Amino acid sequence: MIEKNSKIEIDLELYAAEGKKVPKGQKYKIKVDRVKYITEQETMKGREILQLSGKTPVERFQLNQRLRGGKVVKVEYDEIVDFTAPGIEKFMTIPLDQTEGGF
Repeated sequence: MIEKNSKIEIDLELYAAEGKKVPKGQKYKIKVDRVKYITEQETMKGREILQLSGKTPVERFQLNQRLRGGKVVKVEYDEIVDFTAPGIEKFMTIPLDQTEGGF
């Protein structure tokens, strides 16, 4: 028997693939670099997603969001990502090269 207040796990990648609307107030399974993480937060900042996926210090990584249809957009560190927004498939990180002109 399912409790009235129990939350279901929403896999954003599957919902995006099927074109389904993501419900509010649930658990969200987000994919970052082929690994899935579960959060109960509907929104997270870019830096929080990087921290969740162990990409620290966050300043050494760029976070990109892939949307349904293949569009990829950069997510800034303080940009808020709403997991209930339609079409979010997954997130990808890119290590930023910290070296300057090494000759």
